[in-house]
Amino acid sequence: MEQKKEISVGGQAVIEGVMMRGPDVIATAIRRKDGTIELFREHFETKAKKGTFLGLPIIRGFVSLIEMLIIGMKTITLSANRAELDLKENAPNPAKASTEKSKTVQQLENLFSYVIAFALAFLLFGWLPYWLADLVGFSRQNFFFNLFAGVMRAVFFVVYIWLISKMKDIHRIFQYHGAEHKNVNAYEKGIPLEIPQIQANSTIHPRCGTSFIFFVLLLSIIIFSLADTLVSAFIIHGKIPLATRLAYHIVILLPLIGGVSYEILKFSGKNINHPLVKILTVPGMALQKITTQPPDDSMIEVGLVAMKAALGMDLDGHNVQIIQDVT
Repeated sequence: MEQKKEISVGGQAVIEGVMMRGPDVIATAIRRKDGTIELFREHFETKAKKGTFLGLPIIRGFVSLIEMLIIGMKTITLSANRAELDLKENAPNPAKASTEKSKTVQQLENLFSYVIAFALAFLLFGWLPYWLADLVGFSRQNFFFNLFAGVMRAVFFVVYIWLISKMKDIHRIFQYHGAEHKNVNAYEKGIPLEIPQIQANSTIHPRCGTSFIFFVLLLSIIIFSLADTLVSAFIIHGKIPLATRLAYHIVILLPLIGGVSYEILKFSGKNINHPLVKILTVPGMALQKITTQPPDDSMIEVGLVAMKAALGMDLDGHNVQIIQDVT
């Protein structure tokens, strides 16, 4: 099989499945309880096109992050709905369990869950580290304030990931995450896309979103410190109120940091053997020891189906049911 290794592919794990994004297609493969693989495939065209304002460096990074956040939430919701179908079909009382909620109720439940998730993320990774830095008396020392808050944010993140990894359902998602990485690694190496050969690859990948998060944490310390120094000297003329600091960090500076981190991650993926890149990717790749787990062969197949579908490859030999295909 001839492969186009110059084409980039990547994705994320979902509930009992994998989503892969190719050049112009997003494909999600989900394993159902009966063993079949359901495939959802749709056309995707990024807003961050070359030659446009949104395609400029850094700006394109932030645009891409927003796009992937939307795609990620949509795909997770899709996989959750398919998992709910399996629960209904295997319930002791199928007639009672098959009572479907209205579309409006489902949308409201999804919205509520997203609001709760973002609120908890803001509390744990936004307000709490700043409050602790203020509590220990770093409010007038901008660099140490942001260094302390950044370290606390990183500690909270690692502990949070480690704790949820102990949950059975999350562990399975992390296994599918490992399946995604093994498939991408195999494709990029140009080896035969057969399950035994794919299994021989690593679950670690330098372009993983886990590495991106550590770039964000590192850059936030530097950029937040510089910005706070300027704001303190020329605008506030003294101690920056906690709410003010948090507001412009999130609204103004975080998009900038996200865009820069995207460019660094993109550079690292193309220059993985560069000594500086190896150093920068160490923390994120180390954390992938938690966020990726060894998958079984059935998970590898799901990831392979998603990747082939995203790249327009032949799906013969796989028990696939195409549910959505608008390409």
